[in-house]
Amino acid sequence: MIELLAPSGDYNKLKTALHFGADAVYLAGNKFSLRANAKNFGDEELISAVNYVHSKGKKIYITVNIFANNSDFDELKDYFVFLQRIGVDAVIISDAGVLSVAKSVAAGLEIHLSTQANIMNKYAAKFWADEGVKRIVLARESTLRDIREIRDHLPDDVELEAFVHGAMCISYSGRCLLSNFLTGRSGNRGECVQACRWEYSIFEKNRKGEPLTIGEEERGTYILNSKDLNMIEHIGDLIDAGVYSFKIEGRMKSQYYVGGVVNAYRKVIDKTLEDRNYIPEQRYVDELYKNSHRKYTTGFYYGEYDSVCLETSKPECDYDFIAEVKGYDGDNGMLIVEQRNRFKKGDSLEILSADDNYLNRSITVDKMYDTSGNIIEDAKLVQQEILIPCEYALQKRDILRKKSN
Repeated sequence: MIELLAPSGDYNKLKTALHFGADAVYLAGNKFSLRANAKNFGDEELISAVNYVHSKGKKIYITVNIFANNSDFDELKDYFVFLQRIGVDAVIISDAGVLSVAKSVAAGLEIHLSTQANIMNKYAAKFWADEGVKRIVLARESTLRDIREIRDHLPDDVELEAFVHGAMCISYSGRCLLSNFLTGRSGNRGECVQACRWEYSIFEKNRKGEPLTIGEEERGTYILNSKDLNMIEHIGDLIDAGVYSFKIEGRMKSQYYVGGVVNAYRKVIDKTLEDRNYIPEQRYVDELYKNSHRKYTTGFYYGEYDSVCLETSKPECDYDFIAEVKGYDGDNGMLIVEQRNRFKKGDSLEILSADDNYLNRSITVDKMYDTSGNIIEDAKLVQQEILIPCEYALQKRDILRKKSN
């Protein structure tokens, strides 16, 4: 069994992740997470999310992965008791003190060790396993060889989780002080401003006048900027190394990103498990270029150090998220959608569907109507519900997209 683990920055992304095939989701409450700027979940929303995920037969993990100060612990104790009471499947923790408290006040909570704990060797992994950790989220700097050795050194009931897709931090396993130094917003407490993505200039100590910009190209030089990770063509190698959970980065990313990336990895993982000689179809590989991304890399898995992107820090996206499918009226052959970006009569829209029979098919908008039956020529009202004649019985939460101009 292999797990596909998806990010869920809000409730809509959570539902999208499960619709497109995630086995589990990870998310955060309003405190103690390294994605403080995501929408995240209040206590009542967490209760609802746990119930919803479990109703689908899936799992939900809550990030509690800050590096805590002394002042955090009274509230942390209450939080762990709450998370255990509502039935979360695991908590993701970085800090040894936080882990110790979780064990003392909520012994029934399963603990996963965050990537911020920097696990790159089998002895560190075994230490944390002996402390009761049931899953280790490996450092992104781990090679496949490292992972194999770690797997062989651990008890069978301790799982390994590894990132397979998404943004990478230029600093060692995300333990970076740059954001805090420059802005007072600590990346180790969930407030990173991604200062590594900024354009930098260099000054000569005693020079008067303008700064010297390092000039690889006209828009500046991004000497700290990392490429994005993409391992969709190497799923078999990760399985062979002993990875159990395949983790997608992106709690700050869009609903469209979550749907497209999860869908592609779901298809490739399933086909790889059926046939270990499977080579991913080009349409699944291409899917990851239709979402927001920087240049791609395989990171450190093969011992290569090609992860720095000197050209630009700006993500690219060739397609726009046009509408989310709300349902299908089979009696009248009408697709019911909720508008997300402007489109017009005559536009060709491509389908992102969890059903492989419909994935990448296109529909031409010859006609469309509002819910009162009025003809629409230009769908420009945000989140307007629209009916489009369509022969494809798409599922709720499928997505329509359009190639960017």
